[in-house]
Amino acid sequence: MDLLTAYQKRRTQYALGNELPVSREEVESLIKNVIREAPSAFNSQSSRAVILFGEESVKFWNELVLEALRPLVPAENFGPTEEKLASFAKGAGTILFFEDQKVIQGLQEQYALYADKFPEFSANSAGMAQFAVWTALANKNIGASLQHYNPVIDKAVNAAYQIPASWQLSAQMPFGSNEQAIAPKEYINDAERFVVVG
Repeated sequence: MDLLTAYQKRRTQYALGNELPVSREEVESLIKNVIREAPSAFNSQSSRAVILFGEESVKFWNELVLEALRPLVPAENFGPTEEKLASFAKGAGTILFFEDQKVIQGLQEQYALYADKFPEFSANSAGMAQFAVWTALANKNIGASLQHYNPVIDKAVNAAYQIPASWQLSAQMPFGSNEQAIAPKEYINDAERFVVVG
């Protein structure tokens, strides 16, 4: 499979099931290997991950995230939020993506000229790791989506999984079997997106 076809297979899937087409061990190994190979600014290797399977993933969405959001959403409007979180909990697992701020701070000290840019470089590294993992999962016929409930859930996540203080949560990726066909992607006009010179 060529790279463009692999990228085109990566799409948002909300209809997840808990059956995986490959073993849990293969999924775990895939996630770890892909994050290892993802590029990072100055080869900082700042990306970190917590991988939740089965009941741990269910508890993450149906308890930890749910209870963190409950005080923030009016009770009469909470139904749709609860349904959305329950759809993520139906998956086989969840990846929590982090960026290690100790690494970023070390680079800021070492390269003072770029100090104010390292948080931006870190975000670039995080995005590449997330895209690479998402694409790799899709090409194993595993559905996924990228969610952002941080910073609302940060304290609860850190306490639940004993996360090092320097790890900053950047995204959450529920994954599992594809329980519905994925709608085709719509693209904006190229003239709005690209400038070609020369």
